[in-house]
Amino acid sequence: MSAKLYDEIPSLDLADFTSGNAEKKAAFVQTLGEAYHNIGFVAIKNHGLTDEMTSRLYDTIKKFFALSDETKQQYEIPELAGQRGYIGKGKEHAKGRKTGDLKEFYHIGQLVTDGDQIGSEYPDNIWPDELPEMEEIGMHVYKTLEATGIKMLQAIALYLGLDEHYFDNKAHNGNSILRPIHYFPIENPEEVPADAVRAAEHGDINLITLLMGASADGLQVLRRDNKWIPITALPDQIIVNVGDMLSRHTNNKLKSTIHRVVNPPKEQMKTSRFSIPFFMHPRSDMDLTVLENCIDSDNPKLYDDITAGEFLQQRLAEIGLKKN
Repeated sequence: MSAKLYDEIPSLDLADFTSGNAEKKAAFVQTLGEAYHNIGFVAIKNHGLTDEMTSRLYDTIKKFFALSDETKQQYEIPELAGQRGYIGKGKEHAKGRKTGDLKEFYHIGQLVTDGDQIGSEYPDNIWPDELPEMEEIGMHVYKTLEATGIKMLQAIALYLGLDEHYFDNKAHNGNSILRPIHYFPIENPEEVPADAVRAAEHGDINLITLLMGASADGLQVLRRDNKWIPITALPDQIIVNVGDMLSRHTNNKLKSTIHRVVNPPKEQMKTSRFSIPFFMHPRSDMDLTVLENCIDSDNPKLYDDITAGEFLQQRLAEIGLKKN
């Protein structure tokens, strides 16, 4: 397939995949696959989130991040390697960098309710006493985006020539994370490291990421000709991109594209930016070995065999959340 350079990421309607119309479904699968092969990002509408759910969660997390640092730090548990609760300012950095990103965030994880033994692998979620409403709206959004992610993975499976439900049991009760992020105001930009940015260039760890809105511009993706292009979504869309696990599993047929959140103009550094990605992970025992049908004479196997759990632990250490 010849490389295609997009000036903006393609927009797709998930209803085309789920409506029962075979032609629309096939067209969705093909367009999605081509976009993921070329740039790794798409904008999706009819994703299941309502405006009310989105505004409720954003309102709630803005209240949390407005709390004092001392209060927020009560919900930071270092031994969890950032997997649940609050993660403080500058604690995470991009792979290969030492300077911390100009952000703080909160992690909401999987809630296993069907007796699945994998529940014993997951720490309990941590909920702030100051905001009792966070648990209900946080888990509602979590489960909604998880269901949308399953549909996206079904379309991806078809594009890869796999059974439509190939990913279903691998993602069931997966180690997914909902991450409300606060890119905090910088009152004196000259006091932060010269190379500090809101989120340095990076690839996501997981299978796919579903991003529900962002309160300001700044997200950019690196096109294959090394040009950075802005990522914007209409109010009724979410952004869904390929993560490193899926790229690895498909021998880079699907691209985990490098992206970043750049700093705004200096006069706007004193304002907050909020963003809520959902990092869709499989179960830790998923075998990420490169798929046989993604290997040929032109595309030799690029990656060693590894499980999702092993890969996650490697990357948590590389980005500073887990100490070796």
